Amino acid sequence: MGDRWHVEVDRSVCIGSGMCVGTAPDGFTLDTARQSHPTHPETDAAEKILEAAESCPVEAITITLLGSGEVVFPPED
Repeated sequence: MGDRWHVEVDRSVCIGSGMCVGTAPDGFTLDTARQSHPTHPETDAAEKILEAAESCPVEAITITLLGSGEVVFPPED
């Protein structure tokens, strides 16, 4: 069984660019205020979800390992 992720969007940072939806349309949606929401906050690890987080121009998307809370993205400096 593979890793499970917790995906979160900081809506105080999100600018509604839609890059996440364009990259992973099954993983993110925009609400009427153009704020991103993960479709499934708890999900199997998926390359498209990671690509969406990496494409966010303001790094509003955080991915952590479910259970341990270890940060997957953004990388810790």
